[in-house]
Parts: sequence; C-alpha cells; structure tokens
Amino acid sequence: MARVVLTARVPGGAAGRLAAAHDLVHRDVDSPTPRAELLAAVAGADALACMLVDRVDDELLDAAGPALRVVANVAVGHDNVDVAACRARGVVVTNTPGVLTDATADLAIALTLMTTRRLGAAERRVRTGEPWGWSMTGGLGTGLRGKVFGVVGPGAIGLATARRAVALGMEVALSGRSEPDPVAVDRLGARVVGLDELFETADVVSLHCPLTPQTHHLVDAGRLASMKPSAHLVNTARGPVVDEAALVRALEAGVIAGAGLDVFEDEPRVHPGLLAREDVVLLPHVGSATVETRAAMADLAADNVLAVLAGQEPLTPVRG
Repeated sequence: MARVVLTARVPGGAAGRLAAAHDLVHRDVDSPTPRAELLAAVAGADALACMLVDRVDDELLDAAGPALRVVANVAVGHDNVDVAACRARGVVVTNTPGVLTDATADLAIALTLMTTRRLGAAERRVRTGEPWGWSMTGGLGTGLRGKVFGVVGPGAIGLATARRAVALGMEVALSGRSEPDPVAVDRLGARVVGLDELFETADVVSLHCPLTPQTHHLVDAGRLASMKPSAHLVNTARGPVVDEAALVRALEAGVIAGAGLDVFEDEPRVHPGLLAREDVVLLPHVGSATVETRAAMADLAADNVLAVLAGQEPLTPVRG
C-alpha cells in the first residue's frame, strides 16, 4: 500500500476511497494545514492530494522525497503548484477541471447582479437596522438587458458564465490568449475582441483567466482607467489578477461604478480600503462552494491519485 496525504476535510466519499486502497494520512479539519505540519506529513509520501492554499514548491518536494509520484490539486487553478519543479522530479500534477464550471459561473452571475443592483448594500441596510422605506429613487442600481458582458478568459467557466449573461439579455464580448471555441462563439452571438477593446466597451468585466506571470495585475490602474465610469468588475478567478490597491483608488475616484470579488490578492486578508465600501461586494472565495461541486472535485482528485498509483494515466493531468 502506498502512503497518501490528504490535507483537509472534503465532502463526499473521496477520503474513504483513498483510505480503503492505501495508507491515508488525512488532516480531517476545515482549516488549512500549517506549513510545518504539511512538510512533516509529506515525508515519504507516494501521493499528495492538496488544496489551493497548500504551496507545492521545491521545499515541499524536498521534504516529500523521491517516493512522491503524484500531486492532485483539488482545484482547477494550479498556481499554488510549481509544475515545472514537479515535472523535473517525475511527479505528475493533476487538477479538477469541468466539475466546478457551473458552480463558479453561477457565482460570477450572482456577483454581477449583486454589484450592479447594489444588493449587498441593500441587504446590509436591513440587517443593521438602518431606517428605510420604499421610495422611487432609493437604492437604485442598473439593469443588464442590452448591456455588454465582457469575459476575460473564455475557457469552460468563462463561456458558461457568458451563456448565463445571454439569458439575462446581455451582449457578450470575449477576449483571451487563445481563440475561443468558434461553435460556442456562434451560439452566444458573441464578439471576439482585443483586451483593450473589451475593457473600454464592456459594462461588466468578468475575470476567468488563470493566474500566471502574464496575468498578475492584469487589471491595473491603466486598465481600470480605460473602463466606463458606469462599469463593474467581477473577479472569480484569482485575486492577484487584480491590483487591489489600484482598484481601491479607482473606486474612491469614481473611475468605475463597482466591483464584485470572490477572490483577493493576499487571501484571507482583504485590502482595508475595500471593506467599508458600499459599491463593492465581498465574498470569501466560495465560487465552487456547493456540496455537489466540492464532492466532485475531491472525487476527481482521488481518481487521479488512484490511477497514478495503479500505474495508469491520470484522468486530468496538468500539461502546461
């Protein structure tokens, strides 16, 4: 039996399946594994099933030793894993694409509605006991029909979000480092545009790109300044895609109208300039947080671990 490390509690039966097949070391709690504890746990491990908060780098790979054969990241994004370092040591890296597409797309649209309709601020007024009453001009947001929904990163999640935006009566603009599926573009009636044009013309800019050196601070002061003053920014991708300090300055100056954020540059810390703003919706990285989705993610990670340890090809290897 191989030694498998699972770094956090996961819903569903993934942990049980791993324990039935191998010697499972499972930290069955919700909070992230402290670094020192993680380094100790992986010593001599054959497989690691890790969360997006677990950093897999040379230090961890050294601590694991030569037995390590697979790192199964329970996430689609894998910016927490040094894929090149793993590959240099013959360690397979896998992720969990596909199974969280709908949940994340749903949340991107929820954030779009919350920020454009100012629903976060409205809900807080009721909860805090602030006096309120119906009026024709109170709490006015902006509608979406006929507006332009800009998708940065039209992969599976970006396209799924775009389909939902079309159902709301929006027009779709797509921009990414590679051409999106032409069949999907045609079905959406979407325009494929350059990044500059997308930021300049979209009423909502929704981020769905991976975090890479090229996309770090993709949304900086210049990009924000190019947006419409009435536009909203939505981020369900990775926090460092947005320069949070620049976003705060843009909101303070009225450069854009609002933002809906599920991810942050230095999680779990949030820039203090965002916390008190009524034009920002802040969620604690819950894009894939449904029971069904998180269980499916854990199951896919377990399937990858079991396949590699059985000498088979992984189901969803990271190839980039």
